[in-house]
Amino acid sequence: MKWIASTTLACAAGMCSNAFAQSSVTLYGVIDESIQYTHNTGGASNGIKLQSGQMSISQWGLRGTEDLGGGLSALFNLQNGFNVNNGKMNSGLLFGRKAYVGLAGAFGTVTMGRQQDTLQDLVLPIQGDNFLEYFTAPGDVDNADGSVRNSNAVKWTSPSWGGLQAAAMYGFGGVAGSVGSGQAYNAALSYSRGPLTIAGGYAHIDNGNTVLSKRGTSSADSIFLSPVNNAYATASAINIARAGATYAVGSVTLGGYYSYAEYLADGNSTFRNAERYNNGSVFAAWQATPALLYEVGYNYLKSHGDSSATYQQVTLAADYALSKRTDVYGTMSYGHASGNNGAGAAQAVISDAYVDGGKATQELVIVGVRHRF
Repeated sequence: MKWIASTTLACAAGMCSNAFAQSSVTLYGVIDESIQYTHNTGGASNGIKLQSGQMSISQWGLRGTEDLGGGLSALFNLQNGFNVNNGKMNSGLLFGRKAYVGLAGAFGTVTMGRQQDTLQDLVLPIQGDNFLEYFTAPGDVDNADGSVRNSNAVKWTSPSWGGLQAAAMYGFGGVAGSVGSGQAYNAALSYSRGPLTIAGGYAHIDNGNTVLSKRGTSSADSIFLSPVNNAYATASAINIARAGATYAVGSVTLGGYYSYAEYLADGNSTFRNAERYNNGSVFAAWQATPALLYEVGYNYLKSHGDSSATYQQVTLAADYALSKRTDVYGTMSYGHASGNNGAGAAQAVISDAYVDGGKATQELVIVGVRHRF
């Protein structure tokens, strides 16, 4: 209250107009709603429903900056994900997608709080899902679609040095007596020159020390989202490496990425041998007109180690912009699975749009509308 009173008096005297003029706060968001048809879902042959956040997570947020002088500025971002159909928060957290504050200057940007990892910042832009959905690994076992957010995290992002950019993050586990328990860290690099962009990164997630904390207690969100990797939820740690490239040829962008993910076991895990996933994804995106975008892609995922399964997926998607803020879209995906996922027969899963089916094949068709504000 003392700060508010003193600030008000100073402003009345005309002493803070410049500071306010150099600050900004923006309300922003996305509302994404679709009709989803799935063949082989929930033990039934066909399923149809309204689905929020298919092309983009429905979200709203506040972000702002303040010029501190001398090339230094303060910034913040608060972002909430929600379900359009029932109004609920996606994660049960008020600002579950982003909640951070930081400083930016000649040294780059340092942010602290809950945020996405550095691979999402620098590697995702060369992936197929940077354009449309669904062009990443089944079950998002390599976090290529950003299912995992990091709490208690400090991140540094460099400025661009002639097309080269770097970033690093550390998430504190917060377990007294065991610094490593629940910690997460990652780093990534990106380089752009003309029509070519290449990027790569590495991420480590400690899944919690069962002696000092419950297994699954981590500064990173859970990555166990579907039957692709559910059998390995008691992993002691997860390591992920991802790298890829894009090349633009006129209105067409060609690209792909490779990822390696491993789920490690210890004496407190319910599985004995590490489970490993090798994933490859390729895509082509065609900006047919300023308003019309097409994309086609293929994804191949192979697991080995504790169990072995093969997942293949092909997707065709299109998006049409009705205005700068509103677009309509459609996607068609087919997935096929074979082998064993560690708990039984492998089940087909379309990227991170997991729909319970329990079948070796699955087809997904989506038509939706998205509005940005």
